[in-house]
Amino acid sequence: MQFAMCMLRSALAFSGALAVGGCTKAPTTQGTPIDTTPAVPGEWKLSWSDEFDGASGALVDPGKWTAETGGGGWGNQERQYYTTSASNASLDGSGHLVITARAEPVTSSLTCWYGSCRYTSARIKTQGRFEQAYGKFEARIRIPRGQGLWPAFWMLGNDIDRNGWPKSGEIDIMESIGKEPYAVYGTLHGPGYSGSGSIGSSYSLAAVPFADNYHVFTVEWSPGEVRWIVDGTEYRRTSTANLPSAGTWVFDHAFFMLLNVAVGGNWPGDPDATTTFPQQMLVDYVRVYQR
Repeated sequence: MQFAMCMLRSALAFSGALAVGGCTKAPTTQGTPIDTTPAVPGEWKLSWSDEFDGASGALVDPGKWTAETGGGGWGNQERQYYTTSASNASLDGSGHLVITARAEPVTSSLTCWYGSCRYTSARIKTQGRFEQAYGKFEARIRIPRGQGLWPAFWMLGNDIDRNGWPKSGEIDIMESIGKEPYAVYGTLHGPGYSGSGSIGSSYSLAAVPFADNYHVFTVEWSPGEVRWIVDGTEYRRTSTANLPSAGTWVFDHAFFMLLNVAVGGNWPGDPDATTTFPQQMLVDYVRVYQR
């Protein structure tokens, strides 16, 4: 699936934004706790999870995940080729999924939109395996670091093959770009508010880069509202009231989840001399709840 430039997982604010490199960057939220009262009463009940238990080098559970492949740029002029290789996505034997972005030799046999692929990585999804409307979607992740790295934990509407993007909707639970090591982004994309006009915010740490530690990234999604939470701190709410006049709310059907590490692209920019490879995103768990 390829979407238009700066659209896919661009985590950008609809208002109060600054132009950065042809895209729009959301204003930063410093993590001041706000009211996290549940939108609806009742206890969360686990409906799906992957704890990534298994032998070192094992592939992800095919009953829960499928892999996407290719090096066409993914709508953002990204530089990686997504593979199904265990060298790019496998278990570490200690209860973690490891998605590894690797630099490849100039003579790589893989072909990307710009020629011989210089990087490989992985992108996995639960499409056709698990999809849910509303609930709490959460993952404990340690992101990679470095200029040009673009890790993400996100969701797409399960009607994307029928209705296309952005009519299907997109919920970015967590995105980060290497040149902003202290920030992560949460965003909605839909008809009338996609790409550089999407709706979202960033959450920042004061002194320690996100890549230094594991963090828990969460959305709580209910009819008419999505809330973003990092390590228990809510930093953004978006509801039907926040849509532009021409916007349509498309978050009342089931979505599936994705995990990936992109390399390069319009938003993060390409790797440079400061970027070291391989880089890894470690995922301790992914858990989904419903009331």
